[in-house]
Amino acid sequence: MFFAPDDLSKERKTALAAFLRPLGIRFRDTALLNRALTHRSYTNEDPGKNGNNERLEFLGDAVLGMVAASDLYRSFDEKAEGDLARIKSFVVSEDTLSGIAATIGLDRYLVIGKGEERSGGRAKKAILADALEALFGAYYLDSGFEKAGTLIRSLLAPEIEKVISDRHKRDYKTMLQEYTQKFHKSYPRYTLSKKTGPDHDRTFWMQCSVLDASYGPCSGKNKKESEQEAARAAFEAIVASGGMEAERLLSVKHL
Repeated sequence: MFFAPDDLSKERKTALAAFLRPLGIRFRDTALLNRALTHRSYTNEDPGKNGNNERLEFLGDAVLGMVAASDLYRSFDEKAEGDLARIKSFVVSEDTLSGIAATIGLDRYLVIGKGEERSGGRAKKAILADALEALFGAYYLDSGFEKAGTLIRSLLAPEIEKVISDRHKRDYKTMLQEYTQKFHKSYPRYTLSKKTGPDHDRTFWMQCSVLDASYGPCSGKNKKESEQEAARAAFEAIVASGGMEAERLLSVKHL
């Protein structure tokens, strides 16, 4: 659906109200909410339109970080700073935020450019994660830090629980790098093996090299995703071959 940021029709206001209802929140300034859901691809196609959500995303990122850090500090007084930082990195990651955005149906209310629409922009993790952060920033401006914090906590609580109960999506690139640095004084190397598919729907194939062994190639819709899959293949192979040091890094105690 396409709506100009400065054209808050009755239909658009009704749609935005429907989006907010399951979240249990309201906006006094609906135009602010609308801007939070407006991607730069829309305004880039027509510079005469009002602003996009980039500034709100910048603000929302800071609000999110403060709420997450504060809650983790208060909830886990037995964990060291490094453990808290790793838990936080999982719960505010692009993967986690984009998943939350999809769960609350944010993708259906995004305002994006026609080119981005054709290339599947509504499903892109970066766009969804940025829009969710912009929503946090907009709600902070509209209703204050306390209410913004309540919204953020309600959405992050299940993700924190996943990490604590070891049901989260692991960052295999980070874990593999920590393993190789700590036990082998080296770094994983990633090599692009090939790219397949048309320009608007590319698949990237990456290979991961650790010491003298290579793993992959593994595929993803971008280089970051394919590197993550290659790291996963490498890490799981190391664990399976008896690399117990790597296996211990999977423990919640070593988040």
